[in-house]
Amino acid sequence: MHSICLALWRATGLLALCLTTGLPAQAHAQIDTLKVMIGANPGGGFDQTGRGIAAAMQSAGTIRNATFENKGGAGGAIGLAHFVNTEKGNPNAMVVTGAVMVGGIEMSRSPVSLRNATPIARLFADTMILVVPAQSKIQSVADLITQLKANPGSVSWGGGSRGSIDHILTGLIAKEAGIEPARINYIPFAGGGEATAAILGNQVTVGLAGVSEFLPFVKDGKMRALAVSSSFPVQGIRPLKEQGLNVEIYNWRGVYGAPGITNEQQKTLIDAVVKATQTTQWKETLARNEWAPFLQTGPEFGTFVESESKRLGAILRELGLAK
Repeated sequence: MHSICLALWRATGLLALCLTTGLPAQAHAQIDTLKVMIGANPGGGFDQTGRGIAAAMQSAGTIRNATFENKGGAGGAIGLAHFVNTEKGNPNAMVVTGAVMVGGIEMSRSPVSLRNATPIARLFADTMILVVPAQSKIQSVADLITQLKANPGSVSWGGGSRGSIDHILTGLIAKEAGIEPARINYIPFAGGGEATAAILGNQVTVGLAGVSEFLPFVKDGKMRALAVSSSFPVQGIRPLKEQGLNVEIYNWRGVYGAPGITNEQQKTLIDAVVKATQTTQWKETLARNEWAPFLQTGPEFGTFVESESKRLGAILRELGLAK
């Protein structure tokens, strides 16, 4: 149901349907003060997620107050380790997680992983987009793959930091095209502004980012969209899966609870978060950030994370970024 909801959001904007279908009304206990660990510096996607869901929980009346701690580094792995070591048994604490953290744990070989915490909820996802400069000779994914196969080093890929979802996406594309991922010519940028400037300045062959980051430039005719990483079209842009590459990936984010909490305490947190996702405030947060609902909770979410850890870890090793 969740992938269908994601498709509906991108294709039709039916956010309310996705957030309410199959979620029974329940009584919710109110948490006095929720502690939120954010494994990144203020202002980024993890920070926006933590503060956004806490604000929605306040709006829903499931928490009274929230405190936040930002502790960046290693894709969120440092913040996770601190959370696990300091909040054991605390039923009123959550840590923000996501695909970036899963990759960070694999790259840093952290002894602490999400297995050490308690799965609460996957919240939303960003679909990735591949673009080229408007004047590029590459007109399609087929053109891109033809050049990549002829000379992998001639295709430069501009995106986020080493090991980011952008970087992982290039590895998945290369592998599907029969190219060793380690041969990818990936150029990491510290921020979206730098990557945008590089694409507009013809300094890289292909740019990768979340759809919302590059879509304005596509609409203005300054970039040409080749594909999106979802299983369905976004804004008329065809997915890789429809263009001969069986690749699908999302930059998802969610929250985990502390280790050592009881099943009932886990359920209380899950219910509090689910109720928050049904608020107008959360719907507005999703719309403002172009985030697609991707709700999944409890053990099912934990199983999804285990699967993602194996998949992302494998491609990071093939990229030479993890052991």
